[in-house]
Amino acid sequence: MTQTWLIIGASSAMARAFARRQATKGHSIVLAGRDVDDLTAMSNDLSARGADATEIITLDLETLAGRDEILARAQSGEGILNVALFAGAMPPQTDVEQNPDLMERVTSVNYSGPAKILLDLATVLEANGAGSVVIVGSVAGDRGRLSNYAYGSAKAGMHAFAAGLRNRLGRSGVNVLTVKPGFVDTEMTYGLDGMFLVSSPDAVAKDIDKALRKGWSVLYTPWFWMLIMTIIRLVPERIFRKLSI
Repeated sequence: MTQTWLIIGASSAMARAFARRQATKGHSIVLAGRDVDDLTAMSNDLSARGADATEIITLDLETLAGRDEILARAQSGEGILNVALFAGAMPPQTDVEQNPDLMERVTSVNYSGPAKILLDLATVLEANGAGSVVIVGSVAGDRGRLSNYAYGSAKAGMHAFAAGLRNRLGRSGVNVLTVKPGFVDTEMTYGLDGMFLVSSPDAVAKDIDKALRKGWSVLYTPWFWMLIMTIIRLVPERIFRKLSI
């Protein structure tokens, strides 16, 4: 049976790496994002790598322009529909503190916008009774930290949403995978202070593929971030609030 991957936030480095892996398997790819020129070049690349078909949908998660087109495409497709969410926006924490209106972008791109679209698609996925949903969050969502609590709070909301969606769609045979990457070498993290144990987008995409094959619910990538975040979550609050992390 044919498989289609609808990739939201398709211009990100992790999304690009993931899409290439799916193209080599002969799957159809629907790319949703804001940068049409980039998506066009990416579409051509995926076709050359073996994608059965490629499409582009212009989507803005702040205004939700393109939301109706995504739902219409999901309803009209044949075969198994899979969805992968890679959208993210992470302005510096200091910028958000100086201009609280930036929280609107942080929450709409990282949480509320994708959540609305996933709720649209959930009915289609339930009716299909098959497929996978990949929701890329972040280890930043595991505990509010001084350095990025605005971004982390939005990702924490998405983690909770993903868990609930997993409980809902799992009853219909659809697996929802929550992905929690550590530091990844992408445009969003370029130039950030305190980066360590940095992974590559290709390594993250490979880990996601493995987790999908095994039917996992949650993936920390690389794996050692599960240990790191377990330790961070266990630090008592009276000590944690004194740390500059």
